[in-house]
Amino acid sequence: MGAFFLLRMNDHVQYLNRIKATLEGRGDFQGSDHHSCKLGKWLDTDGPAEAAGLGPEAQAAFAALIEPHQRFHEASNQALGLRAAGDTAGCEAQVTEMHRLSATLVGTLLKMDGLAAGKK
Repeated sequence: MGAFFLLRMNDHVQYLNRIKATLEGRGDFQGSDHHSCKLGKWLDTDGPAEAAGLGPEAQAAFAALIEPHQRFHEASNQALGLRAAGDTAGCEAQVTEMHRLSATLVGTLLKMDGLAAGKK
């Protein structure tokens, strides 16, 4: 099960990289809402049961993913919109927020991976 949390982390990092490529003029990915990406789909479907299977600490970590994940999507969508509008400073501020939230998500998924590894 542990590798599964690393896969969810990889899904998130790939999404982030696609957003960054578009912001840097190397792509045309326009993002999605927080329910439509791979991580969001997992958060809405299998995630709660998988976290529950690892115990209360994993359930708490799972719950801690929800809000920063939603805010990450809001920041990334705002960054895309601000870039399109030519607001470089606003875009950069949203990119900073995107990276801060991404670090939170990655850290939490790594924690969940560690909890899953401890259950083996």
